[in-house]
Amino acid sequence: MYTEQAWIYKRAALSPTKTALIDSNSGEEWSYETLTNHISKWMHYFQRQDYKKGDRVVILSQNRIELFAILFACGMKGLLYVPLNYRLSRSELTYILDDCQPVLIIHDEEHQSICNTWTEVDRLLVNTLFDDIALFEPNIHWEATDPWIIIYTGGTTGKPKGVVISFEAVNWNAINTIISWGLSDLDCTLNYMPMFHTGGLNALCIPILMCGGTVVTGSRFDAEEALIALNTYKTTLSLFVPTMYQAMLETEYIKTASFPTVRVFLSGGAPCPKNIYYQFEERGILFKEGYGLTEAGPNNFFIHPNDALKKKGSVGKCMQFNQVKVVNDFGEPCKINEVGELYIYGKHVFTKYWNNEIETTRTFDNGWLKTGDLAKCDEDGDYYIVGRKKEMIISGGENIYPQEVEQCLVLHPNIREAAVIGVKDEKWGECVTAFLTCKETKEFFETEIIQHCKKSLGSYKVPKKVFILQELPRTDVGKIDKKRLQELALCTQKK
Repeated sequence: MYTEQAWIYKRAALSPTKTALIDSNSGEEWSYETLTNHISKWMHYFQRQDYKKGDRVVILSQNRIELFAILFACGMKGLLYVPLNYRLSRSELTYILDDCQPVLIIHDEEHQSICNTWTEVDRLLVNTLFDDIALFEPNIHWEATDPWIIIYTGGTTGKPKGVVISFEAVNWNAINTIISWGLSDLDCTLNYMPMFHTGGLNALCIPILMCGGTVVTGSRFDAEEALIALNTYKTTLSLFVPTMYQAMLETEYIKTASFPTVRVFLSGGAPCPKNIYYQFEERGILFKEGYGLTEAGPNNFFIHPNDALKKKGSVGKCMQFNQVKVVNDFGEPCKINEVGELYIYGKHVFTKYWNNEIETTRTFDNGWLKTGDLAKCDEDGDYYIVGRKKEMIISGGENIYPQEVEQCLVLHPNIREAAVIGVKDEKWGECVTAFLTCKETKEFFETEIIQHCKKSLGSYKVPKKVFILQELPRTDVGKIDKKRLQELALCTQKK
């Protein structure tokens, strides 16, 4: 049993009574021994159902600790674990089910009614109680490159794609993170990232379980509850997206709270506005940013918190067991501080897109993953993510990176959030267009914003149009939905 796929059993043998998982909603706690007992019960169920190696098991559930037992049990039995975004519509979920053709849907009570409509597939509640059973050998032959997880991308630019992630990719991401970030069995993380997202599985949870630490799961995010939980559970390192941090910084709790056990707050999932950096710095709280994607890791870089103070926005240097490079449009390495596309190489990179050979071929270049993200590297070898290649604005023949304009906008004291897009324009090719949410309503604020940008940006980068919204539209994982903003801009043009 003790292959690289079964490392969770070795971890339980090393520290059986150590707390592995805590559900912050129910208060339930599992030791590593308890976790492996639950894994064995799920393995036994899969065996009784006679599921075959390579079969897909779909999960439709809010975050809960039982999902880890199912995840590892799928791996031990050679089944593919497919967590679905429970915020999708029925038609969107049906598309994914048709694509991956699962043998079983495991769901929580909240999603039972929708799951009951898919009568052609076996269905089971996530909290099903099984009779006690003895441990047994799974009798499955694995290869390190065999698939373990399929995570479907958000599909903001088309139909969702199933990212196939192997045992090797999951494990090397964890090993790389433990070594590069210095994780240990003393670490504890609070995870509100949805577990249908790579950030909710692979960013910190699996690495911390591999090194014997503790994972605390949260379900529906509440900013003040999350901040209190960080201290209640004596957490050391946790990942939140920028929108979560924005909500945290607006709570009363953070104004007086200290976080004595927290080594650093980590931001990921989307570029982090610099005003969030400044607010953490004012409170004397260490804060840094990471970069990843479903197709790689998602952990790829490391920066020491002290360096992050000096180089706000940098993700640092690539981790120990992966490689990165920035290339220009001709596939040649970029010069220092020259912007190009970020390429990533390593055993933590995904295998393929499920049932999509064309997109798989487009995404690789001689084994290097083409991320579609723009980056640059400075004199010290530290990297900065500039933005998405597809989102780069070309206005009047000049390249404009929305993230640079957004970072300028959010430094205005009345702006809460900002999103910048390029909108087709007969004169300029594309028109720099800003969408904002504000702390208070002010007359002629659009003019004030343009003057604010002119102080820091070249004239061609300054937004030519400014729209103020109550809320910015978001994708199901909390990112600003720029496709929706394009639609809003188009509707405005037609009026």
